[in-house]
Amino acid sequence: MRKISKVVISSVLAVSMASMPVMATDINTLYNQRQATESEMYEIQEELTTVLENVNQLELDLIAKGDEIADAEAELETYEDLEETQREAMALRIKYMYEDGTPSLMTAIISSDNAAEVLNKAEYANELSSYDRRKIIEYVETQKKVAELKDKLEGERTEMLALQDEYKTQQDQLTEMLSNKAVELATIDMQLQNALIAQYMSQMAASGFNYGGGASGGSSSGSGAPAFNYGNASYNSDFANAIVKAAYSQLGVPYKWGASSAGTAFDCSGLVQYCYQQAGISIPRTSGTQLSGGTVVKDPQPGDICWTPGHVGIYIGDGKMIEAQQDGTNVMISDSRADAYVRY
Repeated sequence: MRKISKVVISSVLAVSMASMPVMATDINTLYNQRQATESEMYEIQEELTTVLENVNQLELDLIAKGDEIADAEAELETYEDLEETQREAMALRIKYMYEDGTPSLMTAIISSDNAAEVLNKAEYANELSSYDRRKIIEYVETQKKVAELKDKLEGERTEMLALQDEYKTQQDQLTEMLSNKAVELATIDMQLQNALIAQYMSQMAASGFNYGGGASGGSSSGSGAPAFNYGNASYNSDFANAIVKAAYSQLGVPYKWGASSAGTAFDCSGLVQYCYQQAGISIPRTSGTQLSGGTVVKDPQPGDICWTPGHVGIYIGDGKMIEAQQDGTNVMISDSRADAYVRY
């Protein structure tokens, strides 16, 4: 999620002081809306994935069909050569027949667009010798094979191109639906983010905490904020090393709102969730639920989550964290900014 500056937080605090307290039911409603929208996006993505798999399979089929067509065209060329050879043989036969003074229907057959029809008439008239009849039948069969093969190739090519267009249309429709849902999710996230900030500031104000100048017994710049209940959570260095290693592996990956794709794009909570997954730990997807699902600790260690309202990162030690910060930036190492450190 986007990083909220102190100027924005101060503005929200000023507004929250003058407005009604944020109700937990409002936040729960937004969480439910977000969960429903994410579920819809997941379903659309599943459909899109299926279409893309079909497109990929069609591409493989087209490649295979290209090889088949190449073989068929070679076969077609063979039949066309055979047809020409038979035509020449029949023409030679006509020459001999005329030289013998014997008229024949061969000339009509060769010049006709429908040799089979002429052949039927010739058979009926019983005017052909067995040899002539056999040669004409071979010629007619060759013509038929050539025509059938041409129709078969053209039909298959047309069907596959139509299927390709159909998949393209489905892909475009699903991509547009997914894009619209992403905008919807971004709107809900912004509303949820503002609600969480307002609630957080309201809690701090209720406990006597002054964001601008600090409060006795507390600090405005770190995990000493009095709004949190600290707990004791065991620290597992093996898990922590895996989390930090995963965070380092994504340095340079672009920031993108709502993204959680390794090597491609992340938002802040998407990056944190991914890093924990690499350690075999399942945590929620959003920054607010990542805070509420873990234990707030006073002694931050590498692998803990750096939390501020609306933003999270991975603490890597020495006052540094790895974060997916905002649009136009890549996953980077930054100075740690945290109102709470969270451990799982």
